[in-house]
Amino acid sequence: MNTGRLGAPGVASRLDRVATVRRLRLARGALAMTAALCAATAAGGAREQAKRMHDRLAGVPPTAATLDAMAADISGGNALNAALTAVEAPSFYNVTLKNFAAPWTNRDQSVFVPLNDYTATVIGMVRDDVPFNTLLSANMVYVGAGGLGLPAYSMTNNAHYQALEDQGLDLKANLVQTAQTSVTDLPVNAVAGVVTTRAAAEAFFVAGTNRAMFRFTVLNHLCKDLEELKDTSLPVDRIRQDIPRSPGGDSRIYMNNCSGCHTGMDPMAQAYAYYNFDATAGRLVYTAGQVQPKYLINADNFRPGYVTPNDHWDNYWRHGQNRLLGWASAGPGSTGSGDGAQSLGVELANSDAYARCQVQKVFRNVCLRDPVDGADRAELDTMVTSFKGNGYRLKRVFAEAAVYCKGD
Repeated sequence: MNTGRLGAPGVASRLDRVATVRRLRLARGALAMTAALCAATAAGGAREQAKRMHDRLAGVPPTAATLDAMAADISGGNALNAALTAVEAPSFYNVTLKNFAAPWTNRDQSVFVPLNDYTATVIGMVRDDVPFNTLLSANMVYVGAGGLGLPAYSMTNNAHYQALEDQGLDLKANLVQTAQTSVTDLPVNAVAGVVTTRAAAEAFFVAGTNRAMFRFTVLNHLCKDLEELKDTSLPVDRIRQDIPRSPGGDSRIYMNNCSGCHTGMDPMAQAYAYYNFDATAGRLVYTAGQVQPKYLINADNFRPGYVTPNDHWDNYWRHGQNRLLGWASAGPGSTGSGDGAQSLGVELANSDAYARCQVQKVFRNVCLRDPVDGADRAELDTMVTSFKGNGYRLKRVFAEAAVYCKGD
């Protein structure tokens, strides 16, 4: 049978290749068109961007009037004003900010915890544009407004905040700022912002040796865990007696691992030497001038180790690799040493790492992703500069993140 030239294997093979190339080109064209359509859909017009910003910030769709106002601002080149409109929605405070701060208040870093004095104070500070670099030091706590039938603030339970949440009250409208010294028995030099709230004390001052308070403060507010910060080049003179120098009989474990964390942590965690959480009474205890016994436990682990005499702290991390955390060289937080939790809070919260950490957390919360490329990292740098230059107002950081990600 004569199959003709088309039946020749070489010709058929060439035709197959031509057909395959055409299919690939068509497929690529379709993919490019789909990508372009997706990009256009993601960016959207002013109304789509306004709705996306509101959804990300407030967690609920905007009203028609709000959407119109936000879209008009975006069309007029004032997207920041549109975002600042969205952060005035009550749900930004009741939902977005509550879920944002809740993981900082417990060791499990869970969002599923009741409203408490730590979380309420974060919400109030953001609402009122209180400089957020005072979070770890201010004589401040936010409570429910009077006339709401709430139990009084208590150092021994969370009933005040549980009732505030159970009643579904608008936190934007019903939180008021007061001094911690007005609702607790702490002296003014012992208060340290959210560090001395009941929620923080219950989570991080209970039992142990108060190193947990330091670790979680650094983790939550400098976005660094101790493993990232260990530095075996620093002096070991302030490491307490309870740390074995030859764990398991091998001193190399201590020298190469344990000491790297404790060289920086122990001199700073000394700031908390007068604090404890009494689990039986359910309250924070402060013993002025008297070191808590738990700072002196397990002394036989290494008798020549450091014995804590007071609450004086020193920041060894101003030397070695962790100087890159950007410690303040002038103004608040520039001393490098001090007495008590309040002054340590000032030191930590005026570092570059603290400012960058807050911005990173907001970026992730609003943009629903971590920075992934050079443009994202450049924007993060810009937002950090803006945060510090605009009075550490975290509300504005939320708005700036929403503007940047409005086309995502």
